[in-house]
Amino acid sequence: MEPSQIEQPGVDKVISPFAQSEATIAPRRGNGGKLFLFIGIGLLLMVFAAAITVFAMRYLNNPYRTLEAFPVAKYLDDYHALAGSKYKADFRVEADLGWKEGAGRLMLFSTADDSRPIAVMIPAAIANGIYFTKGQTYTAEIEVKEGGLIYANSFQKN
Repeated sequence: MEPSQIEQPGVDKVISPFAQSEATIAPRRGNGGKLFLFIGIGLLLMVFAAAITVFAMRYLNNPYRTLEAFPVAKYLDDYHALAGSKYKADFRVEADLGWKEGAGRLMLFSTADDSRPIAVMIPAAIANGIYFTKGQTYTAEIEVKEGGLIYANSFQKN
């Protein structure tokens, strides 16, 4: 017996006019799911673009990116070959050798590649705004000048 023909006591027999027909109802397809998907993808693309922009700006605004790394071993072997050249150096503060008004500050630094101390003259214009403490690390633009003395043109604390 079909479900539409079940008899119940005290109830008149009712037969549905649709009892013999088969119908398939397609599920409703709303655009709400697609809208959330597109919004999510759009937000993800915006975050990705912002991250790329930040990394590109940091890279392009780095004043040391075009300089060659300072060859410490070559400098200590024979500084004449490096005279007049500018380099990027990653220094660690070892000692403060003193200050002279108008000349600047003479400091001892070492690098990660070579622990031998290197004397660097920091002009007064640069040294006035920086407080060096032993063990701190800095990135600097340096220039090897006459007599092999290294002058710092700029410093950036790491």
